[in-house]
Amino acid sequence: MTQHSPLTGISSMATRLVLADLVQAWQAQGGAPVQIESVGGVEAARRVTEGEAFDLVILADDALAKLASAGHVDLATRVDLARSAIAFAVRAGTPHPDLSRDEAVRAAVLAARRVGYSTGPSGTHLSKLLERWGIAQEMASRLVQARPGVPVASLVAQGEVDLGLQQVSELVNVDGVEIVAALPATVQRVTTFSAACAATSPEARRALAAAFLAFAAAPANDAIRERHGMEAPLRA
Repeated sequence: MTQHSPLTGISSMATRLVLADLVQAWQAQGGAPVQIESVGGVEAARRVTEGEAFDLVILADDALAKLASAGHVDLATRVDLARSAIAFAVRAGTPHPDLSRDEAVRAAVLAARRVGYSTGPSGTHLSKLLERWGIAQEMASRLVQARPGVPVASLVAQGEVDLGLQQVSELVNVDGVEIVAALPATVQRVTTFSAACAATSPEARRALAAAFLAFAAAPANDAIRERHGMEAPLRA
């Protein structure tokens, strides 16, 4: 790898589209080339842990913190890029269940023939909600986990599940899918997606990587986040 080769990064699928647009905007203003591979979050963390060489790592903030504590990313270079709420989606043209309050969401889940979820933060949150509602055992046989890197929206669009739960950013603008609503505040979990330089990134490339991260996190690019169903990161 030379100093002039593209910066490389790895991210979870939730930020795939927003990162693609951020990279395009960065390079349009003359920024250094950046290539980011988006895979399932669990796979991304595994590959970083196993020492695969990257300059940038973009994951949910808790996953990035775990990598930092193990010395795989430089927490001092961390920036928050976007936030994403969790929502339910249904196949286009099918009825929208009431999701206006905690009890209604529980009832909608119980009424569903099958519920799709992911291996990421939204899937973990669903598991906690099912335990909280006391229906984890009852729902176990009706849960369909999307394969790593496969959006839950595809399960919804193909009719494999009645309800699909995932980050809003992975449900918007998907053919054959309609977002019913974000989860109500009482059962919502907003995930912050953050980025940092990987420990494998050579020192000579860190300045370029940091410049891209500063650009990506800037308020001037909030419209890109909004276009993909994400919110601006919290700023001081």
